[in-house]
Amino acid sequence: MAHDHENIQRHEHENIQRYEHESAPRHAHDHIHMDFADMVPLLEQEAELFSPLYTEAAAWLREQRSGTGLIVDAGSGPGVISCLLADAFPAARVVAVDGVESLLERARARAGRLGVGDRFSTVRADLADGLGDVEYPADLLWASRSLHHVGDQGAALAGFARALAPGGTLALLEGGLPPRYLPRDIGVGRPGLQSRIDVVHDEFFDRMRAGLPGAVAETEDWPALLTAAGLRHTATRTFLVDLPAPLSDEARAFVVTALTRLRDSLGEGLDPDDLATLDRLLDPEDKAGVHHRPDVFLLTAHTVHVAVKPE
Repeated sequence: MAHDHENIQRHEHENIQRYEHESAPRHAHDHIHMDFADMVPLLEQEAELFSPLYTEAAAWLREQRSGTGLIVDAGSGPGVISCLLADAFPAARVVAVDGVESLLERARARAGRLGVGDRFSTVRADLADGLGDVEYPADLLWASRSLHHVGDQGAALAGFARALAPGGTLALLEGGLPPRYLPRDIGVGRPGLQSRIDVVHDEFFDRMRAGLPGAVAETEDWPALLTAAGLRHTATRTFLVDLPAPLSDEARAFVVTALTRLRDSLGEGLDPDDLATLDRLLDPEDKAGVHHRPDVFLLTAHTVHVAVKPE
């Protein structure tokens, strides 16, 4: 197999150092509410690895809105996708909106490094309260897996709609398929580990949603929710991340990070045997672990729902 174990360990060590430098684990001590400032390494690592998906989605949106003037990335995090949108729409101004200043600092620094800082700005705002001081209506508003962290998703969508210019487009990335990293039967523990993890994760997600301020239960019919917000649903498309085995060092390091996060956040809900299997998979000395296995892959899908504000 053509992977370099020493490089993988180096990537993981760098990630651990960044976590220790920037703060604590992904979730608060109750394992429900997320502190996104503490998630910078994971957010950047995932967005960079998935950049072909986002680039493809941006190209699809460009076919529909070639003349975009202002793009707003609602819930931008550290700005990886914001900068991809700036690259896909070279005449557009991009505003990254997030509630965490340290993430916006990362976004501004990234935009400067990539040469798009002259048409890139940030606004600090909690999406539950709107988009803050965005100067004028957006031609394209992108919201990638940020809406489900708002208690009242319907109200947030209505706020997104108000922030659009007439004829403006909302691109909402929500849903798709959970990631898969390993075959069903890995020769360790019971077959079907990731399917069982999905069940525990869905229960965790429900608790997370219920614990958000002003939480409102919604059927996740995104086109219907977009219509209820006064928009016209025009398209839905799913984009694939398909990285077959053998993985690159970067992709393998991401799988280690992702499984470690699942182990840390869901561990209390997992069957003891599954927890023991995860521990083996994450042990860098175990030849059956993901550091060494030749069959580790990355397969997932993200769905984008597009709606337009009537003129």
